[in-house]
Amino acid sequence: MFLKDLSVKNKTALVTGAGKGIGKACAIALAEAGANLIIISRTEKDLISVSNKIKKLKRKCNYYVCDVTNLKEIKKIFSEITKLDVLVNNAGTNRPEYFTKIKRKDMSEVVDLNIKATFDIAQLGSKIMLKSNNKKKIDRSIINISSQLGKVGAPLRSVYNMTKFGVEGLTKGMAVDLAKHNIRVNSVCPTFVETPMVKKFFKDKNFKKSVIQNIPLGKVATESDIATAVVYLASDASSMMTGSSLVIDGGWTAK
Repeated sequence: MFLKDLSVKNKTALVTGAGKGIGKACAIALAEAGANLIIISRTEKDLISVSNKIKKLKRKCNYYVCDVTNLKEIKKIFSEITKLDVLVNNAGTNRPEYFTKIKRKDMSEVVDLNIKATFDIAQLGSKIMLKSNNKKKIDRSIINISSQLGKVGAPLRSVYNMTKFGVEGLTKGMAVDLAKHNIRVNSVCPTFVETPMVKKFFKDKNFKKSVIQNIPLGKVATESDIATAVVYLASDASSMMTGSSLVIDGGWTAK
């Protein structure tokens, strides 16, 4: 048999930004594949909804209401976690603006969430993985949600570009350091995905048209496209992948 198992049965997975969009899709997809979940978001109402969906799949789910840029709160949450097999570093934001008009406040907020919080969560998560008993050498996986804009530039996205190129570099550095501990680190680089955040941008019909024209396949990605890639990277099917990225962009970066 050549097909590897895509199951993550009985693994414990943590997903940040899990209340909406890609994070929500990843959390539910991981539960569908057999994982138990720890989910984090700023909005309790969203977390309760996602948690209920996961529990209907007969999987365990604990949720924490938290702003992941608050290091004190994040450290407290991670101090309560004893088992972690999969970490999906998903929380992120974007403030589109022409380069010379970017306000320092907006730049700092994007960097705080997309880079600093991503680093903090990855470091705290990897420490739990290192502490846990792994005599059976169970494959553990950290997945950083990056972007196609961690590969190429784009108008009005210089700060976002900066942070996502940073996530790509962080992923590679972590992968080299953690490989000897059987912890794999990869990223997923989506194109535009029809999430609540992107739908706001797509209210500008001209912008939506320009996005579609830049994607050779002629369509934006779905949340399921990204969640399926995350399950693959979380599973043993990707056991030889580390320090890599799955670019799910419909051909955007191929041009």
